[in-house]
Amino acid sequence: MGEPIEKARPGFVREVTGFAIGGVPPVGHSTPLRIFIDQDLRRHASIWAAAGTPRTVVRLTPAELEAVTGGLVIDVR
Repeated sequence: MGEPIEKARPGFVREVTGFAIGGVPPVGHSTPLRIFIDQDLRRHASIWAAAGTPRTVVRLTPAELEAVTGGLVIDVR
């Protein structure tokens, strides 16, 4: 990605996404974000993503994740 990555502080996550850590869904953020999707997710028939709370998830396919987020698929290593 060409820049340092660090763990986000809980207050920053809530401010930028509108959701608490552990419940940040792939869409519906309060601020437009650059979305990166690990290409290895394409190996799975279905994946699970947070759905707004730390106790709620949604099942979708990698193709659906890519379509709804418009995320850039990259090699994360």
